[in-house]
Amino acid sequence: MTTTIKIDPVTRIEGHARVLLDCDENGQVDEAHFCVNELRGFERILLGMEAHTLPQVTARICGVCPTAHHLVAAKALDNCTGVEIPEAARLLRELMYMGHVIHSHALSLFVLAGPDLVFGLGGDAATQNIVGMAEKEPELTQKGLRLRTLGQKINEVIGGRGIHPVTAVAGGLSFTISDGQCKRLQELSTEALSLIQDLFGQTRDLLLGLFDDNPALLRQLNIPTWYMGSVNNNGGLSFYDGILRVVDEKGALQREFPASDYDKYIVERTVSYSYAKEVYFDHQGSEHMYRVSTLARFNVIDGIDTPLAHREFEVFRERFGRPCHNAVVQMYAKLVELMYACENAVVLSQSSKIKGPTRVPAPMKAGRGVAHIEAPRGTLIHDYEIDDKGIVRAANMIIATQQNTAAINASIKQGANALPANESGEKILNGIEFIVRCYDPCLACSTHAIGRMGLDVEMRQGGEVRKRIVRGKYA
Repeated sequence: MTTTIKIDPVTRIEGHARVLLDCDENGQVDEAHFCVNELRGFERILLGMEAHTLPQVTARICGVCPTAHHLVAAKALDNCTGVEIPEAARLLRELMYMGHVIHSHALSLFVLAGPDLVFGLGGDAATQNIVGMAEKEPELTQKGLRLRTLGQKINEVIGGRGIHPVTAVAGGLSFTISDGQCKRLQELSTEALSLIQDLFGQTRDLLLGLFDDNPALLRQLNIPTWYMGSVNNNGGLSFYDGILRVVDEKGALQREFPASDYDKYIVERTVSYSYAKEVYFDHQGSEHMYRVSTLARFNVIDGIDTPLAHREFEVFRERFGRPCHNAVVQMYAKLVELMYACENAVVLSQSSKIKGPTRVPAPMKAGRGVAHIEAPRGTLIHDYEIDDKGIVRAANMIIATQQNTAAINASIKQGANALPANESGEKILNGIEFIVRCYDPCLACSTHAIGRMGLDVEMRQGGEVRKRIVRGKYA
C-alpha cells in the first residue's frame, strides 16, 4: 500500500513549489518529486518579438536573477550577429555580473538558508526566518544584508538598475563609464571584499556546525552524478564565459564543448508532475543524470584565479574530495564563490581597461544565436533563431534548476529516508525543505512571504489520511 506525503509549499526558495513523497508500507520513500507549480512559458512569449529587445525582455523572467538572463541574451545576440564586443564592454559586463553573483549568493546564504545556519534544522517555524535571525544574530544578519546590497549597487552602476538591468545590448553596452562611476565601483567592490573576509570564518563555522549536528546529511546525501560547468582557458572558475566541461561520477573528463553544441548532448523531456522539465546528458547513446551548481563547478574546475578564494577552494577539496557528491556541501562552495566574486570585482573595477569604447555596430540578421553563462545556480543557456527581419522565430532556454530537477528528486528521496522516523513533524518538514534549499532552486519568481508559512503534509494510505502535520494558514 502506497502512502503519499505532500509538502506544499516549500518555503524560503525563489518561487512556488511543493514536494510529493510516495512511501511503501514500511515508510520508506519509493519516489520523490519536486513539483514546480509555475508555468514560465517564456520560450513561447518571445516568438514574434524583435530580437534586439531580448536582453531587456528576458531580464523580466526573474527578479532574483535578472542579470544572468540579461547578459546571456546579449551574448547570444553578439554571437548571432557575429561581432566581437570591445574589451571595455566585456570587462564591464563581467564586473556587472560579479555584482549579481555577490547579491545572489549573499541572499541565498544569509536570507534563505541563513535561518538554518543560525537555528539548526529543529528551529521553531515562527522564528526560522530572516526576522528571527536578525534578532538572534543582528551583526551577522546586518553584514550579510549589506553585502547583498553592495552587489546590487555594483549591478546598478553598470546595468542602470539594480533589478532588471537595461544596458547590455547586441555589440556591447549602451554607455561608456565615467570617472565618477569607476570610483564608485572601486568603493563598492573594496567594501564587499572587506565584508566577505569578515563574514567568511563565522559563516563557514556555522555551516560545519550544521553538518556536525546532523551527520546523516553528510553520510546519506552522497548521490553520484555527472557534473557540468564552465572553465576558462586555464581550467579555472569562470562565470561570464568559457567552455562547458563535463565530468562523470568518478571525476573523469568526458566532454568539453562550446555552448553552441549543447543540443548534441543535452536531452530535455517534460514530466507529468511539474512544469519544470527534466534534463539529462547524452553520452554515446546513454543518458546520465547530471548537476549544474556551485558543487558542479567545483567538481569540474582545476582552480580559482584569485588568491583568497583559491586558498579556500583548496581547503574545500582537501575536506570534501573530488568529486564531491553531497548536495548540502553546495552552500560551502557558494561561500567560496562569494569570496571569488568580491575579489574579482576589485580586480575588474581597478582595471584601466574598463575605460574606452563599449559598443560596435551589430545589425540584426538571419541566423542562430546561442550563448551560456554560469548563473549562480548553475549553467544557463539561451538559444534563439532569428529571421532576416530581426524577428525571433524560435527560442529555447536551459535553466539551471531544470537541469538539477532529477538530482533534487534523488536527494529528497535519500534525505527523507535518512531522517529518523521518530523525529517531530516540524523537524521532518525542516529537513526536507533544507535539502531543497541546498540547491537554491530559482523558479522565476521574485516574491517571498516573511514569517509563518503555510505547510501541510498529509500521509495517506488506501486513499485515507492516516496522519497530518500542519503549519500556518492550514491550521
